Parts: sequence; C-alpha cells; structure tokens
Amino acid sequence: MAGGGGGDEVRSGAVRATLAEVAEAAEVSISTVSKVLNGRPGVSDERRAHIERLLQEQGYNRRTATQATMSLIDVLVFEIDSTWAVELIAGVERIAREHGLGVVVSGTLDRTQADPRWLDAVLGRRPVGVLLIGVQLPEAPRGVLQSRQIPVVTIDQGGHARPTEHSVGSADWTGALHATRHLLGLGHRRIGIITGPDDMIASVARLSGFRAALEGAGVELPADYLRRGEFHHRDGLEQGTALLQLPEPPTAIFASNDLQALGVYEAARSLGIRIPEDLSVVGYDDLKAASWVAPALTTIRVPLAEMAEQATRLLVRLRDEPGFAVSHIDLATSLVVRGSTAPPRD
Repeated sequence: MAGGGGGDEVRSGAVRATLAEVAEAAEVSISTVSKVLNGRPGVSDERRAHIERLLQEQGYNRRTATQATMSLIDVLVFEIDSTWAVELIAGVERIAREHGLGVVVSGTLDRTQADPRWLDAVLGRRPVGVLLIGVQLPEAPRGVLQSRQIPVVTIDQGGHARPTEHSVGSADWTGALHATRHLLGLGHRRIGIITGPDDMIASVARLSGFRAALEGAGVELPADYLRRGEFHHRDGLEQGTALLQLPEPPTAIFASNDLQALGVYEAARSLGIRIPEDLSVVGYDDLKAASWVAPALTTIRVPLAEMAEQATRLLVRLRDEPGFAVSHIDLATSLVVRGSTAPPRD
C-alpha cells in the first residue's frame, strides 16, 4: 500500500513519521497523501480538501534538501497581455536571472480566483515561491501553498493585500492627490475622472486621493463628472466621449491609468477637441507609451519595474529565511509633467 506511492517523501525517518501521522489522521494510505502533496489526480475533491487541512493543521514540513534547491519562480498575472503586466514581468525576470532562477508565467482573467489546474501545476513544479500580480488568491489555495512551504508575495497593483501576507505596492492615494493638484494649479475647476473597478484597492485609493485634492481646493465634483471603468483603453474612449459630450464638459480629465488616458485621446480626436488647448489629460502609471503619443502624456509614474524587482528579492529572501517577518513595501509615486496639460481656455 505505502511502498511505491510515497516517492521522495518517505526517504528519511523523520519525514516518513510525519507523513504517516497525516495519513493515519486522514484514514487514508500514505500514497494518497503523497498524491495530494504532489498535486496528482486520483483523489476526490472532498478527500483532497480534508488532507490539505490536516497537512496545514499539523504543520507538515515538506521542504527537503531537494526542494530547497528548486530554481523556479511561479508568476500568476491578471490580464497578462496588458502593457503594465509586461513591464512588471520584465522586472521579475531581471532579478530572477541574477539569482539563477527561472520564471514560469501564467495568466488569468479572474483576479479573485485561481484555476485549480494552475495550482496543480505549481505543486508539481515545487517552485521556490509564487508571485501574484494584480491577483487576490483565495484562502483555500493559499493554505495549500502554505502547507507545502511555498511562500507567496503579492504585487498589489490592483490587488487587496492582506495584513498577513507579503506585498509590494505603491502610494496610489498620494499619486492621485498630486495629479489632481497639478490640474488645480493650472486653474482647472471642471475636472472629470474615469476610475477603475470598485473592488480594486488601487482604484479606490486613486479616487480617494482625487476627491481629497478637490475638497482641499473647495471644488465640487458633479455626479456626471465621475465615470466608472475597468482600467481598460475602451473606458477612456467610451467614458471620455460621454464626459466631452456633456452640456458643460470638463476642461480636464484625470484617467486612473494610462490606457484610459489614451482612450480619452481617441475620444477627443474624434470630437475635434485639441489636447491640451481645449482639454487637459492626466494619466497614471507612466507606461512607455505615455511618452510616445502626441502630445506626450502628463502622468503619475508608478515604479512598476522597481515593484517587481523588490517583490522578487523578497521572495528570494523568504526562500533563504522561511521565518522572515511579514513585509509590506509601498514605493513612492511621482508626477511627470509633459505636453497634455495646460491652463484652461476659459
């Protein structure tokens, strides 16, 4: 029963005893526990969940000498084809290469769930750690990774970092405050905003910073100047068009990311509105494309590459120091003034 299925987990006496205890508590064979440990099929979902819970409760330590030398980082990315995701992945790869690590990148279109097939693949690869980019992993798969001693670091550009998880982010509230104060300083009082999703911390923080700047200047935000989006280019096109066709349109628009800002450019062009003569536009992120468009986009620089590099370094440290205290890092943002903003005409 227990002979062939245990694999590497039954080589040493200490590991064999711990594995046997989990199998006994779960009332299954050691080979069944081994299947769960290695992410292999052949175990019902209910039994797998029960074994996973026991592994976590009993603190089963699966990190062997072989596992400690594994040379992969697993990265799960929300909307992998987006420009900001590409810049983050490049930062991960640079630091991973410095440490002799390979990178496996997977994409998801659901920022709140993990495909079970992804989790099974991660368990099969046994990476030194997992990086989440814009993804909020639910408790169950987090518990599975924890039971395998696989650390997780969240790059919370759009995610919700828990107090108990390692994360790297940026000062979104402050960035939005500075962007809005820049427009106010130019003399704008009719300022619209296109937000991101309500359930993303980056979006909420940027809207809050925007409101704080307006309130500090005694400027009201009309209800129809607030437009909801999903951090996509089409938000800027659709919501920008709606803003610019209002009876009293804004003289400036704060787009919550650069992709939205580029959509506003398209909306303005289609309506014969000139930037910045008729409309000022501010973006957020400072993607490479921000400096390529005409006029070049005024935006808030988010240090995307630095965030990814910090997160990867943190993951490497967690590999070397498993007991390292929970770390939260927020990097500063900065205003980059280019040609898309100017004083209003009226």
